[in-house]
Amino acid sequence: MPRSIILRILASTLVAATTLASGPVASQEKKLVLRVADQFPQGHFLPRYAIKPWMEQVTKATNGEVQFEYYPAEQLGKAKDLLSLVQNGVADVALFAPSYASDKMPLTAALEIPGMFDSSCKGSRAFSRLAKPDGILGQQEYGPNGVRVLFATVYPPYQLVSAKRKIDGPEDIEGMKLRVLGGAMELSVRRLKGTGVRMSSPDAFEAISRGTLDGAIFSYGVTVNYNIPVKYATVGTGFGAAAAIFIINDKRWKQLPEHVQKVMTEAGVEAGANLCAGMDKEEANDLEKLKAKGVTLVRWSDADKAQVDALLADVARDWAAEVDKRGKPGSEVLRAVREARDAR
Repeated sequence: MPRSIILRILASTLVAATTLASGPVASQEKKLVLRVADQFPQGHFLPRYAIKPWMEQVTKATNGEVQFEYYPAEQLGKAKDLLSLVQNGVADVALFAPSYASDKMPLTAALEIPGMFDSSCKGSRAFSRLAKPDGILGQQEYGPNGVRVLFATVYPPYQLVSAKRKIDGPEDIEGMKLRVLGGAMELSVRRLKGTGVRMSSPDAFEAISRGTLDGAIFSYGVTVNYNIPVKYATVGTGFGAAAAIFIINDKRWKQLPEHVQKVMTEAGVEAGANLCAGMDKEEANDLEKLKAKGVTLVRWSDADKAQVDALLADVARDWAAEVDKRGKPGSEVLRAVREARDAR
């Protein structure tokens, strides 16, 4: 981490500590400065639709009492380390994909199973219910890890993107090394006789550019925003998705004044709704961007799609069984996800 950033963090930590220690009167006179971190490059849809608007709304609604230091693009640490940075207080708030830390947060992967959702908003609405402090994921996964979820999101269904190899049918996946997010996605690739390699999104560009990987399971938006070098992309065949949470250190949360907590919660609800709507809208635009770059869009036949659906049909069961064996309530969470999805 650059020395300048470390010095800024130390200075803002002292300011925040002084504010909290000085009581309610002083909190009206001094600024409460929180550090926000993410992994995303400039222009990525998550900062545009959710993170930046959330910060702006909180600052405005508190009349400037709450302000933020924003560290995008892995400035504070790698994507896989953002949970630890929040737990350790290096960052106060961060956007994190739980499957990057599947040893600590294995249950969220239930949201990433193929065929679970056909849009970001459907997935995000279900996820938001489960991620609340009294929801099953809040109780089983996030609370025990010392964090509180401010909003939760599920990306649009992921596709297969290939750097060089033609993917005219599911049989072409055999032997391919593909970037995956975590457990459920890895199971899916294994069922299709490929090899899943767990890796963060920012690291995929270099791995695919060098030929270490043959491609990835990504949304069109992620492929475009990280400028992933691909020649082929499937259309209409979902391979699961990615789930992400915008989290705050729970101890930090409990130190905040009640009116600040209320503002942050309300801003989180709005940010989550704006984000999923934006992602669903942009997915079609990003597909056109890939097409304009010369990427060949591959539409598999109905027979091929049926073959893939059959191969992936048992991923949910297998995932839940694996998690159950680890002493975690995989089957219970899977049922809860389906119930939340189907709730009116």
